[in-house]
Amino acid sequence: MRIYSSALVASLFGALTLSACNPAQNWRDVAFEGSALKVQLPCKPDRTARSVPLGGVPVELQVVGCESGTAMFAVMSAALPAGSDASAVMAAWQKATLDNARVPQPLVAGQQQAWHRPGQLPLATSLRVQAPGLRANGEPVSMDAVWGALAEGERVRLVHAVVYDRKIAVELSSTLFESIQP
Repeated sequence: MRIYSSALVASLFGALTLSACNPAQNWRDVAFEGSALKVQLPCKPDRTARSVPLGGVPVELQVVGCESGTAMFAVMSAALPAGSDASAVMAAWQKATLDNARVPQPLVAGQQQAWHRPGQLPLATSLRVQAPGLRANGEPVSMDAVWGALAEGERVRLVHAVVYDRKIAVELSSTLFESIQP
């Protein structure tokens, strides 16, 4: 029995070691330029930044994202100009994201919940949404997304993280969302 237990422990350790080395889930820290904001992504991210009107407010939107297996991960951040209504901008961002993913609205019970992390501002629009939608090509997709806000001096930084996949592994999106650090 002792030999069987040792063999079992050895094979479990081997399996865990292999899964930790799996390039499809090689979690790494990613920082956002000009901010203390950091996240972890399970793959090497692509980056882009561009000026966009977010909820009618022109902002510099930073985006980091990657694909791991069949899942797509993205984290976006924008510092709002001082005096901006962070809740209104975040609500407009949420609507645009849900419309783009063709998520049926209004959301049904259980698809939306409050989402707050340590260091975030306690806004009513800080949400987690888990809902089915459609890709641009019409294929079904599941979405697990969060929106939050952080204080940065006199400005507010909005953060949006999302995972898209046919079926989302809860541990993947939870690891991403829990990694968001102000």
